[in-house]
Amino acid sequence: MTLRVLIAGGGIAGLTAALACVKAGFNVQVFERADALSEIGAGIQIGPNAARVMNAVGVGDALAKVSSVPDYQEMRLGQINQNIFRSKLGTYATQKYGAPYYLVHRADFIDVLGDVLNAKAPDALKLGKSVTGYENTANGVKLGFADGSYVAGDVLIGADGIHSTLREAMFGPEKPRFTGNVVWRAMLPATSELKRLIPNSMCIWVGPEKHCVTYWLRDGKTLNFVGAVERDGWTQESWVEPGPKQDFVADFGGWCEPISAVVDAAKDCTRWALFDRDPMPEWTDGNAALIGDACHPMLPFLAQGAAMGIEDAWVIVQSLARAGGNIPAALLRYKEMRHPRTSKVQNAARARMHSNHERSLLGQLKTYAPMWWTSRISPSRFDARYDWLYKTDVVAESVANFGEA
Repeated sequence: MTLRVLIAGGGIAGLTAALACVKAGFNVQVFERADALSEIGAGIQIGPNAARVMNAVGVGDALAKVSSVPDYQEMRLGQINQNIFRSKLGTYATQKYGAPYYLVHRADFIDVLGDVLNAKAPDALKLGKSVTGYENTANGVKLGFADGSYVAGDVLIGADGIHSTLREAMFGPEKPRFTGNVVWRAMLPATSELKRLIPNSMCIWVGPEKHCVTYWLRDGKTLNFVGAVERDGWTQESWVEPGPKQDFVADFGGWCEPISAVVDAAKDCTRWALFDRDPMPEWTDGNAALIGDACHPMLPFLAQGAAMGIEDAWVIVQSLARAGGNIPAALLRYKEMRHPRTSKVQNAARARMHSNHERSLLGQLKTYAPMWWTSRISPSRFDARYDWLYKTDVVAESVANFGEA
C-alpha cells in the first residue's frame, strides 16, 4: 500500500521529509501556511551529517551550487582578536567525514528544496494552508485548516517549527525558559574592508557575557553575523524583530577591529530573545509525530538545529517505509531512534552557551587554554572532538537498524 503522508510545515525539515517520502514512493502532501516559500535573510550551517541526507534525497548537487565551503572553523577572543584554535574544514572535512561542511543562505536552501520537490512531485506542495489541529481516526489521521477544510491521510508529520501548532495540540502549551540571552543577526554585502578583516572561516568570537559568529555566504558576496549577548528585559522570540542600531553598537562596537567594522557597516539588524526547552519525553500520538524544531527546538550554539530536523526527516520516513502496516509502532520506533541523539545535542548546545561567555580571566584560562594547547600539540585529537556529531550517518544507520526497505 502506498502511504498517504501529510506534512505540516514547508521549512527545511518538512521539505526534506517530503523529498524522502518521494524517494520512498509515498503519496505526500506538504501544507505551508505562507503564500510562498520564503525564509528570512540569514545564514545556516549544514554539517556533514546533514549533507549526507541531502545527497540521499537528491539535493546534494543543487545545494553545492548555492553553498560556500569555509576553509576553517576557528575561535578568537573578540576583544583583542587573539586566535584560540583553528581547525581545518574545506576539502579536509569532506575527506574525513565523507560529505562537505556547507554554509548557505536559508532562502537559497529553501529555494533548492522547493525546486527539487516541485520537479519530482509537482502537486505535493500546498501553500496558504494554515494548520489548526489534527485528529486520529480509525483509518488514519485528519489535518484541519483555518479555512474550515481538512484532509485525510495515513500519517501526519508535524514539521511546523518552534511555535508548533501540532505540538500544542498533542501535548498542550509549552513553558520555555528565557536564557538571559538576546541574539543579534545581520547580513552585510562584501566590501574590500570586510574581506580583508573577516576570514573565510566559520569563526566564533568569544568574550565576557557575549559572543558572535561570522562566516561568508554566496561565494563571499555576503557576510553573515550572529551575536549573543547576556541581557534581561527583552523577551520577544522573533527572528524578524528590528533591533535599534545604537543597541547593536553598544553590545559589539567596542570589540576588535574586524567586529567593529561589521557593526559600523551593518545597515539593518534583527534581534530576538533566546529561550531554552528541555528534551520532550514524547513526540508521537497515534498516527501523528513531530520532527525538527517542533519536538526538540534547541539553542543555536552547535549550529545543529536544522541538521537535527534533516536527520529526523530521513529516519521517520525510513521507519515508515518498514512499518508493515503498523504506523503508530513505526513512529514510536523513529522517536526511540532519534531521542537520545537530539537530547545529547540539545544539552551540548546549552553547555556551549556558557563556555562562550566566560566572564573572568581565570574562567577564560580554564576554558580556552586547553583548547589552545591541544589544537597545537595534537591537532588530530582536537579535530576529533566533534566526530560524534559529524560522523553520524543516519542514511547508513537506517539500513543497519531497520533493514532494507
